[in-house]
Amino acid sequence: MTVDKEILTLIEAYKKLDLSAVIDYSKFNLYAITHHSTNIEGSTLTEVETNLLLDEDLTPSGKPLVHTLMTKDHYQALLYVIEKAKERSIVDEALVKNINALVLKQTGTVYKTVLGDIDSAKGEYRLNNVRAGNRYFVSYDKVPSLTRSFCQLLQSNLAKVERVEEQLLLSFDAHFDLVSIHPFYDGNGRTALLLMNFVQAYFDLPLAIVFKEDKIAYFEALEKSREVENLAPFRRFMIEQYAKYLNTEIDNFNRSIQNNFSIGKGFSLFF
Repeated sequence: MTVDKEILTLIEAYKKLDLSAVIDYSKFNLYAITHHSTNIEGSTLTEVETNLLLDEDLTPSGKPLVHTLMTKDHYQALLYVIEKAKERSIVDEALVKNINALVLKQTGTVYKTVLGDIDSAKGEYRLNNVRAGNRYFVSYDKVPSLTRSFCQLLQSNLAKVERVEEQLLLSFDAHFDLVSIHPFYDGNGRTALLLMNFVQAYFDLPLAIVFKEDKIAYFEALEKSREVENLAPFRRFMIEQYAKYLNTEIDNFNRSIQNNFSIGKGFSLFF
């Protein structure tokens, strides 16, 4: 499956807006990524609550503490992957484990197995077989070698892909492959999404969001690609999400400019 020209046009239009130069745009964009990613994993924080928590450290009342901690952890993990992407860090097992450890820093737990105790807050691989719904993931004893091979292949491809469409698909594929290995007891989805953002930041592409309202379609796309053993369904879903994000940001910017210069509204500090 290829990336439509529409996406390439949207990326170009988005970059021309130079939104990173807008005060606080990048910060609140990262807040949005964290909000949607943690909501997909069960957080009940609203977008306003997420923004106030991350911007002013205001803990939302009436919400489970674990959702607050999950949100804080995800944001720090997101900052980490962006920093590592800017440094052109090598993709290896240590990077993947560090991302997962940051995701679960304050919410991880210790799993006791016959092979030993695993602290999920330290980015340690699972030592049991796991399932989600009707899907069983790879056997735990294959996780280290599969994750190592995955990292080596991704690192190799980072040096090879040159066209924007190749870079974008590489980021989506990296997400699919890692979440399908399911190396950890918890946080696999968030870790895979963050690795996807790492690849996008590595190539200076806009960071993708999987929207919380599309959670069911997201899981269905993952499962469909596994069923047919083809990346096309998941790629298609992610391309649609990417277009949705870019269109939303471009429309919001254009609307704000139009509102600021509308004729006949008079002058006000508030609208």
